Amino acid sequence: MVQKDVMSQGQEFDPIAVEVFTNRLLAITESMASNIMRASFSPQIKERRDFSVGIFDHQGRLIAQGTHIPVHLGSLMGSVEAVLVRWAPAEIHEGDVYVCNDPYTAGGTHLPDISVITPIFAEGKLTAFAANIAHHSDVGGAVPGSTSAAARSIYEEGLRIPIIRVARGYQVDDDLIALIALNSRLPEERALDLRVQISTNEKGSSAAQALISRLGGIVAFRQAVDDVLRYTLRRTQHHIALLPDRSGTFTAWLDDDGSGEGDHVPLTATVYKDGKSLVVDLAGSGSQSRGGLNVSESALRATVYYCVKAMLDPDLTANKGMADAIIIKAPEGSIVNPLPPAACGARTITCQRLAGAIIGAFRNLVPRDKAVASSMDTMPTISFSGVRPDGGGIYLCGETLGGGCGASDTTDGMDAVHVHITNSRNLPTEILEHEFPLRVESYGLVVDSGGAGRHRGGLGIVREVRALQANTIFSARSDSHILGAAGADGGSHGGLGRLLRNVGRADEQILSSKVRNVVLAKGETVRIETPGGAGFGEPSLRPIEALASDLLDGLVSEGAAREQYGEQPTIEALNLSGLRVLA
Repeated sequence: MVQKDVMSQGQEFDPIAVEVFTNRLLAITESMASNIMRASFSPQIKERRDFSVGIFDHQGRLIAQGTHIPVHLGSLMGSVEAVLVRWAPAEIHEGDVYVCNDPYTAGGTHLPDISVITPIFAEGKLTAFAANIAHHSDVGGAVPGSTSAAARSIYEEGLRIPIIRVARGYQVDDDLIALIALNSRLPEERALDLRVQISTNEKGSSAAQALISRLGGIVAFRQAVDDVLRYTLRRTQHHIALLPDRSGTFTAWLDDDGSGEGDHVPLTATVYKDGKSLVVDLAGSGSQSRGGLNVSESALRATVYYCVKAMLDPDLTANKGMADAIIIKAPEGSIVNPLPPAACGARTITCQRLAGAIIGAFRNLVPRDKAVASSMDTMPTISFSGVRPDGGGIYLCGETLGGGCGASDTTDGMDAVHVHITNSRNLPTEILEHEFPLRVESYGLVVDSGGAGRHRGGLGIVREVRALQANTIFSARSDSHILGAAGADGGSHGGLGRLLRNVGRADEQILSSKVRNVVLAKGETVRIETPGGAGFGEPSLRPIEALASDLLDGLVSEGAAREQYGEQPTIEALNLSGLRVLA
């Protein structure tokens, strides 16, 4: 006989049935993801996979999200909520499709991320929603790519789309698609990718309807949804109950607020349990950014939910049940709770650093084997644009880069990876050079960028790109060029990021971490070095064999090894590695 799990409210559910139902939903989201990836036209979606998908119930509660970009969780939740605020259920009809991107009126996080939401009907009733979100290469604004850390308001960042119908009765509004596309520097690409998003939801809706039918109808489906959400809530509350009766506080620092003016900006997180809930209080965080680093509500929620899932139980299903156990407090008018029309385009820089602050606060609450030193905690981004050599219009090449992950008590940090709320792939060199008039001069690891420690922090990435034609417009945004990732338990800080123009030439120039509309002549290069992760534990305790392996692999230079780990251990490591002994 199947064991029933009894809830505190006296309700029962079958844990095996819950698991099977959850995996059926996840299978639908993975199928949707495969469709949008294969059919899209933009390299941002097709190659870098900067998109996410999800399934919601008729009340707008998230029940399944594809395993893609964590920050998109906020946009998906916010966009479906916006539909239900704008229209009563009776006003939502089969064959409708909705589109939006605005952070303040439609639950978005920044304008290039456009959400498409499709209601799912079964037995003639609104039963669920299929939703997807994709990063569009350009939606207008002052900068190619529509994102600048220096933007002074959201009006500089591109086309704002409120929650609006893009299809009625299965008929797509071609005029609305044309309006959105015309506001982009790449109109054809926008129109095609929007239609792919609409089609992706159609497939997801059909799969969901088939699942509802197999379950025996709406009543059984809604019961299964309730069981999943109750189970996830209970599981989250169980982990919260295991936390000690104390709080943890940590402050991470942004180099600046994106405006190019002012001091470092604090992001402070205090985490503690309050009854069955977990409170994440961001009091002490900096004032609203004068640049584009502000975090909208949806982005804030996604960041917090990611951190809780990562630190308490990575196997938790990301759904409304988990969210219901978390209380978020953010001061109004701060960088983590801005007032409109504050710019939000570069919000991931802040979200990444905020994730580092929340995870740092958890160090005082979780067992030592779950603690982790700070990672690079940013999302370095580079963008090139110009006129295609064949005269075929404007091109835009954008890429987000990984860096170093923080070390833990048990392992070294991973090298060259995205951390926290971003999870997109790199743009393959072959694709970059085939699609755009650019050449990659170097692509590898930044030697010595991992913080020293008993366990070493992960290394950052170096990417150097040459412009092959004149009037190439370059923009970039990053952080940790002044303040590196914080070490833990005596570990050293991670290496700093750098951005350089024309490395090795007489006119070599160090650029700030946030630049826009830099015009490159033919043959000029830009080189970005992303930050490294911090070390965990005293460097003097690092095993000789591990240091020898770092030296042999070229991850740590001889000079840095002697400086960070001491001369005698380094000599021993060099002997073990088979390299020459330092004189």
